Parts: sequence; C-alpha cells; structure tokens
Amino acid sequence: MAWTRAVCGRIKSDYRYSKDVVYNNFPWPSPTEEQKAKIEQTAQGILDARALYPDSSLADLYDELTMPPELRKAHQQNDRAVMQAYGFDIKTTTESSCVAELMRMYQRLTENT
Repeated sequence: MAWTRAVCGRIKSDYRYSKDVVYNNFPWPSPTEEQKAKIEQTAQGILDARALYPDSSLADLYDELTMPPELRKAHQQNDRAVMQAYGFDIKTTTESSCVAELMRMYQRLTENT
C-alpha cells in the first residue's frame, strides 16, 4: 500500500489504479527458494485466517478497527517475510524508508533499459 499511495493517481480522494503506473513498475525482490517458501506459507496463513470468517466480506475483515486479530497477525507475518526477501531491516524500516528504497530500486532498474 505504501507504493500505491506514493505512485498511484487519484480521482478525488480515491486511488486510480493503473497497471502501467502502479504494478508494472513495481521493483520485485529476487528471493531465495527458502524466502519464497516462507512467503507462500505466510500468504496461506492470510487465506486461512480469512476462512475463519466465511460470512464476512473483505470490507468487514479489513476494517481497521474490527480486523480479526488472527488476520492482522497473519498479515504482519507476511509483511516480515516479504521485507526479509527485500533485505530490509524489519526493526528499523519505516513506511517512508521502504518507499524510498523501492524508488531507488526502480531507478536502478530503469537505468539499465
């Protein structure tokens, strides 16, 4: 979401998603097989946590005030696994430093094209 907030267009206050601006320019990491497996495991944890609430919509599940604790924990575990794949220091990386590093990565990628 940090990347989306930084590069996404807007219509009024709503995000305007574009594959060309938001997703196709996103700098992906090059995770090891172990890191990929950990990300897959934590992603499955998110799906498993959602499955505990079959009658809830995504809007219900992702309401910041009422998000189920197991879903929040599953997302935090996934965030840590992804940050490790990027080589980010989990304890010191802030949202702004994360976006700044993603922008540096994007710049390096585009310098080679």
